[in-house]
Amino acid sequence: MRNTLESRREFGKHLLILIGSALITAIALNEFLVPGKIFSAGINGISQIISTLLEMGGIHLSTGWFILLFNIPIGLLGWFKVGRSFTIYSIAVAVLTSLLAIVVPVNNISNNSLLAALFGGILTGIGVAYPLKNGFSTGGMDIVAVVLEKTTGRTIGTLMMMINFSIVILAGFLFGWESALYTIISIYAMSRVVDSIHTRHQKLTAFIVTTKQDAVIDELNQTLIRGITVMPAFGAYSRKDSAVLMTVISRYELYALEHAVKDVDANAFVNLVNTVDIEGNFYNETEQLKLKQESVKK
Repeated sequence: MRNTLESRREFGKHLLILIGSALITAIALNEFLVPGKIFSAGINGISQIISTLLEMGGIHLSTGWFILLFNIPIGLLGWFKVGRSFTIYSIAVAVLTSLLAIVVPVNNISNNSLLAALFGGILTGIGVAYPLKNGFSTGGMDIVAVVLEKTTGRTIGTLMMMINFSIVILAGFLFGWESALYTIISIYAMSRVVDSIHTRHQKLTAFIVTTKQDAVIDELNQTLIRGITVMPAFGAYSRKDSAVLMTVISRYELYALEHAVKDVDANAFVNLVNTVDIEGNFYNETEQLKLKQESVKK
């Protein structure tokens, strides 16, 4: 009963984030970026470029239609290559964003291009960061980058940087270098917001106090590839023996860790501390992927 209630709450939370992210991204596109010919990152930016070029030729098609068109094959790719849970939520965000971008009227709220670039980037960053923080994405190039990382071994950050650099260059050649410069400002603002809400490079030290240490360790080992240090503990108030599990994780792994612990021990106490620096072996995403593939082969 409790697990069912928690699942419903989790679904409700994801649904709210999904709707909120799509709405914020659609507003950022139609109220700030599209009117100022300032281009977003990833699939949204590519869709904007195509829509703007067609509009210059007398064909008026909303950016939302192209976002939807691109995300159909990307969704199928993610379904088979990445994972169903990640893909379902991610594509749901992308589809809802595209539909809202079609429905929400295009209005030039700010006649100042700098303000439009900044606010468009900030809102887009909010729309991207919260889905990532909760275990899914906004679809599009996020899914493509994950698939390419698995096949090429290159990091997601490098691939996304290459894609966004191409968008800036296209914007400069097609619509003028002033448009390209404002696009850089917008993408930079977006990346700073994403970093402040959800960052992969920041490290956290988790101290987990539990009376079910073996079960929690087994669950964490299935979820994360991280070393765990076990420290015997004694509760001063409860007068019971327990254990403190210490592990260092990337911030993007926090969602998985919290759910792994709570699934096994709902009464576990988790203390998270920002980690300034680490020395020693700390597996990045690519190294973790290789280890998972090796364990499957065994």
